[in-house]
Amino acid sequence: MMAFFLSPEAWLGALVIFALRVTDMTFDTLRMLFVMRGRKGIAWGLGFFQSVVYVVAISSVLGHLDNPLNVIGYAAGFATGNVVGMLIEERLAIGHTQLQIISSRRGALLAGALREAGFGVTEIPARGRDGMVSMLSVSILRKDISKIEQLVHATDPEAFMTSEDVRPMRHGYWRA
Repeated sequence: MMAFFLSPEAWLGALVIFALRVTDMTFDTLRMLFVMRGRKGIAWGLGFFQSVVYVVAISSVLGHLDNPLNVIGYAAGFATGNVVGMLIEERLAIGHTQLQIISSRRGALLAGALREAGFGVTEIPARGRDGMVSMLSVSILRKDISKIEQLVHATDPEAFMTSEDVRPMRHGYWRA
């Protein structure tokens, strides 16, 4: 029995299951992220291929339960596929983000720099623990996050910034 686990066939089977499961979970992770962003066609395509790969992977495991390496390959592929899907989605940076930037002293300067860089900014006067602050609201494409972070840091290194994913209902901005 132990010799079976050392055979190339046992390891190859587990490796194939691992690769199938990485593919399956990568598709699944991306599919869920596209569902959340309302991208129906892409979500459908990913869901279709994800389910085909899943059926092949689970059939391979269930058809060879005598090889524990298959179960390990399945579990490792599941975990790895989640991370791979997240990394791919992070690089694609599809969607929109709503940024809230709080500046205690350089709000107007920061708003001007953001506008000069081509971003729409809404300035909101607010009160913080130590007095009045500027709260800037900026809706951007996710791919622009690093550009905004650099600009904010260069203009006001003490600014506090948060972000959340949003689904725009209507594009454009108000002109004053």
